[in-house]
Amino acid sequence: MIRRLNVYEAVQERLKLLFENFDYIYVSFSGGKDSGVLLNLCVEYIRKNLPGHRLGVLHLDYEAQYSQTTEYVSKRLSEDSDILDIYHCCVPFKVATCTSMLQSYWRPWEVSKKGIWVREMPKNCYKTDDFCFFEDSLWDYDFQKLFAQWLRHKKQCRYICCLVGIRTQESFNRWRTIHSDRNYRHFGSTKWIHMMDSHVYNAYPIYDWKTTDIWTANGKFAWDYNHLYDLFYQAGIPIGRQRVASPFISQALSTLAVYKVIDPSTWGKMVSRVNGVNFAGIYGNTLAMGWKSIKCPDGFSWRQYMDFLLSTLPNKTAANYREKLRVSIRFWRERGGCLSENTIRKLQDRDIPISVGKTSAYRTNKFPVKMEYLDDIDIPEFKEIPTYKRMCICILKNDHICKYMGFALTKKEQSLREQVMKKYRSLSHEKI
Repeated sequence: MIRRLNVYEAVQERLKLLFENFDYIYVSFSGGKDSGVLLNLCVEYIRKNLPGHRLGVLHLDYEAQYSQTTEYVSKRLSEDSDILDIYHCCVPFKVATCTSMLQSYWRPWEVSKKGIWVREMPKNCYKTDDFCFFEDSLWDYDFQKLFAQWLRHKKQCRYICCLVGIRTQESFNRWRTIHSDRNYRHFGSTKWIHMMDSHVYNAYPIYDWKTTDIWTANGKFAWDYNHLYDLFYQAGIPIGRQRVASPFISQALSTLAVYKVIDPSTWGKMVSRVNGVNFAGIYGNTLAMGWKSIKCPDGFSWRQYMDFLLSTLPNKTAANYREKLRVSIRFWRERGGCLSENTIRKLQDRDIPISVGKTSAYRTNKFPVKMEYLDDIDIPEFKEIPTYKRMCICILKNDHICKYMGFALTKKEQSLREQVMKKYRSLSHEKI
């Protein structure tokens, strides 16, 4: 009878595969529980099996973060500095924010805002001048991708791999990141190692760990962790909403006000640092931010309410939402969205005009459905259907990208990213 490996044993096998096949490996370390455990696993593996080997650590410092996170990161990286190459980056890339109707992003460590920085820039960190590829147009995720190539050339290695501590239990999007066959080339037969760029890979060694596995490992091996989680627990925040990453993204807004209690000094500085923080901290879990069920004002249709909301916004911001809406309307008219048979039947039962195709260009069991935008629809699959109510929710959430509507980067945004990538490749040597 074949015994299945437990998650710890499985990680040992995965780390062996990684260190045997890649010239250089580094860990993306945020200071959170998952990346912390992943870093500890790698350090432990190297000390037991690869004496003298070094491990890279990438820490993107977002300036506005809990003081407990800052203290933990500093302490953790100093403990194993004898085997770690530390890349503590403090650069003003764009970071998405959902706290403001007026701005869709902010910049940590922006030089012009030095007088109101949440805290002093750490010593010996990597700054803008250290990266030949840095441009003001870069978002944080662009920076991470270009950093990988920069580090590959710096280390003069052929193949490089970044280890990321995401787990499929956390969300469907993370499950899809690991298991998607459409967007990534895999390393051999492994589903959890993805090719991100030429000679550059991401790996997810703890993808199948549960939250209980994370905390069991910390307890069993007496690993230190970010004690911010203790404060979250004491504050009654559910495990699924305990985040140490950027507090300004949509997933974290409902708990933003906790900053005022847990870290009042940091909170006071954040209020003047990022537009709309105080409002979001007060109303982030209320109807005002579109977080719970919202009601259409009397005398309005959802489309009319959307037009009213757009009329209150700056022209540039309103134009962004209108363009997203235009693209979405065209998509549902000409290509159609993929819906299940059950959802299609519910639409037909309500006499909603739809056109159902037989096959889809996507790898799915669902069927392409062409239809016009509705004002609203009361079915459990509401988030799958194009409605003006969903657009209203995006506006109220300050969801500038319209993720709630299923949007990713636009073709224009993708083009700008690719231009930056090509520019950097022209500055570096492809052959090492």
